Amino acid sequence: MKAVIFGATGMVGQGVLRESLLAPDVEEVLAIGRSATGVRHPKLHERHVEDFTAIDGLTGYDACFYCLGVSSVGMDEAAYTEISYTYPMAAARAVDHDACFIYVSGAGTSATSRQMWARVKARTEREIIELLPNGYAVRPGIIQPTHGVRSKTRLYNAIYTATAPLIPVLEKVAPKYVTTSDRLSHAMLQVARVGFPRRILENIDLR
Repeated sequence: MKAVIFGATGMVGQGVLRESLLAPDVEEVLAIGRSATGVRHPKLHERHVEDFTAIDGLTGYDACFYCLGVSSVGMDEAAYTEISYTYPMAAARAVDHDACFIYVSGAGTSATSRQMWARVKARTEREIIELLPNGYAVRPGIIQPTHGVRSKTRLYNAIYTATAPLIPVLEKVAPKYVTTSDRLSHAMLQVARVGFPRRILENIDLR
């Protein structure tokens, strides 16, 4: 399998990159982003871009893991829509039509939500699934970073550190809301390999 990863320097993307490089059936990985991953591996190639609306040259890849995203805190709807809708749709149009495209959404995404971010992501999910026969959306819940994975947001890292002792408790009392970065990455790779009966995977499906 040849794979493309958008957002490989973010928390989810770091996990997907790590597991992709470790997977024996993944022969090549192209990481696309604004900054270098800092990873050196014979499977890995990188492309640095500034304009995510003008992506091309993604033919010949079997899977695309779209992990690029931002927090909606402090953003207006237009700016958030550009990053969370316009960018992933440009990527979806750039891959081969039969490639597996996995868009990382989030728990709580809904077209009828009062939350702006949830409505924007729901639109992106719907249009990717309509556009591509192997388009999927994954909706992870609380993600515990593993294997040195870190968020690019300092506040999030502080939160993950502070709440780490609570994760084992949540795993027992509310497992469907919790996952880890490596578990999520394994699930996304498995969807790319064999598909899934539903096109939208909630956190419980990913577990």
